[in-house]
Amino acid sequence: MRRDTPPHRSLLLRLLALSALVSLCSIAATAWLTARTTTGVIRQERRQVLADQARIYHELLGYAATHPDWTGAESTVRRLAADTGQHILLATPRFEPVIDSASAAPAPNTAADRTALPHTPTTTVDPLSVDLAMLPDAPADRIDARAVGPFRLTTAERTAMEEAARNRAGCLRSELGVEATVTDDPAGHPVVSVPGDHAPSARCASPLVLDAPTRTESAALADLTALVNACLERQQIRPVTLSLALQWSPSRDPAQEQVISACLANSRRQQLVRYVAPPVLLFVGAPAGAEDPAPVLSAPHRGRVAEVAALVLAITVAITTTVGLRLSRPLNALTRAARRMTDGDLSARVATTGRDEIAGLAAAFNAMAQRREQLEELRRAMVGDIAHELRTPLSNIRGWLEAVEDGIVTADGALTSSLLEEALLLQHVIDDLRDLAAADAGELALHRRLVDAEDLLAQVATAHGARAQASGVTLTVEPVAATAGYEVFADPVRLRQMVGNLVANAVRHTPEGGTVTLRTRLDADALLIEVADSGNGIAAADLPLVFERFWRAEKSRNRQSGGSGLGLAIVRKLAEIHGGDVHAASTPGTGSVFTVRLPTTAAAPPQAPGGRRNDR
Repeated sequence: MRRDTPPHRSLLLRLLALSALVSLCSIAATAWLTARTTTGVIRQERRQVLADQARIYHELLGYAATHPDWTGAESTVRRLAADTGQHILLATPRFEPVIDSASAAPAPNTAADRTALPHTPTTTVDPLSVDLAMLPDAPADRIDARAVGPFRLTTAERTAMEEAARNRAGCLRSELGVEATVTDDPAGHPVVSVPGDHAPSARCASPLVLDAPTRTESAALADLTALVNACLERQQIRPVTLSLALQWSPSRDPAQEQVISACLANSRRQQLVRYVAPPVLLFVGAPAGAEDPAPVLSAPHRGRVAEVAALVLAITVAITTTVGLRLSRPLNALTRAARRMTDGDLSARVATTGRDEIAGLAAAFNAMAQRREQLEELRRAMVGDIAHELRTPLSNIRGWLEAVEDGIVTADGALTSSLLEEALLLQHVIDDLRDLAAADAGELALHRRLVDAEDLLAQVATAHGARAQASGVTLTVEPVAATAGYEVFADPVRLRQMVGNLVANAVRHTPEGGTVTLRTRLDADALLIEVADSGNGIAAADLPLVFERFWRAEKSRNRQSGGSGLGLAIVRKLAEIHGGDVHAASTPGTGSVFTVRLPTTAAAPPQAPGGRRNDR
């Protein structure tokens, strides 16, 4: 059997689900943003490390290309380590330390130091075999352009060529009006450059010293040509003539061109090997003895990650606070209203907005508060009504008895009848109150049996016929063939009391010439007993209160216009203990219809032996 979730449990589940959702979203957002930020920062750090490594490699490669050994490289290594923040270590191909940036002097060559080196070097510094991964724009023969060896000009040659270059640049500026510049190639040979497509003037073509090789360059070129031709001779290829730009003539077929290019590269390495530093292993970033170092973020990047985490935390706190306030405000309002009711303020209400569980709880609280306020008003009215109902007959009885005692009146039969009528009225009120109290306590005895509905209506009509006729009201029972023979399992005395109270109430409030009609009909598994009148009707505001105790639409408590105010309350209570209910419908100025709904014999409890049952 399905059971509805209690409102407070549904609200608690909603709060827990909302809190879990906010927590999960905040955790997911924090993790995602932190991961994205950390990944970006690590990528930047990685790019910076690669850039630092490329810079270190380029400078050390230039040093090796212009020096025959590593004796004076300590200052360069320490400067690069200080600029990049990296640990730099140079070692021989046999892993023998050469220079360590962590020490002020060349690294000692000891067995302990050899074992402390990292396992994998960053790269190898060799100007005759450039690492293309570190320097992708290196020449095709992988020989560093700064490695010129015997082609490097002497001081005298350089001075003479620089003067000739300045003269030519000045001539070009005066003749063509262009800004000619003088630059040096790696060998120290000055070169005059002219922007754009300007052709040099014939007047500025001299001195020819800038266009012809110097003595040093001629000697080096001759040695290189001899080495290349020796290589070609071994390959059975005719010799070539090299220019200062390392171009050869005459041209050959593509296959021989490749062989010449290979011989030229090998010959250059053979010629330059005495002028460059020997190859060394380069270790960058990892201190000696460290393996797989964890990435360490720089201070600016750590600050960025912290800022992102703080931002996400602030947003999470803001969302959680907003949601918490939105949930706590109505709950606090409910708490304050409940405390006001505890202190006796029954007018306490809370504002209801939205359609969620909290709004439903607020609406239920307001309905409860309104109902309690109505019940309190009815209780106060009931106390006054009970006092009024009992005070009037008691006052009459006391007044007449005091008059008899004082000898003012004679205790004759008329006085006795009047006093008996007042006593019966008191007894009627007390009996009604007793029946209601017994019904409230669940101690009202029911003696059930099968009762024919039409017979019961006829009996009630007969019992109240004289009173209706005296009031000028027509009391009729409407025959319904469909219900003929239908029986209801009920206490006949209490059932006649219910219908009788409804008939008495209808006759009392129906003006002379009106009608009161009794009828029965079937509705699903229930039998409906209706008492309809053509009276003045009941206002819509008073309709929910007609079954309250001692409530009467006429407030004067006049016996001619109203009863004790307990009859309809007794009808409701008797209908409830029979397993049914009663309700009223009315149109002011037209009349009212009171309907008692009782279970049929199909839905009634099993019949006791002898056709009678005592229910308590």
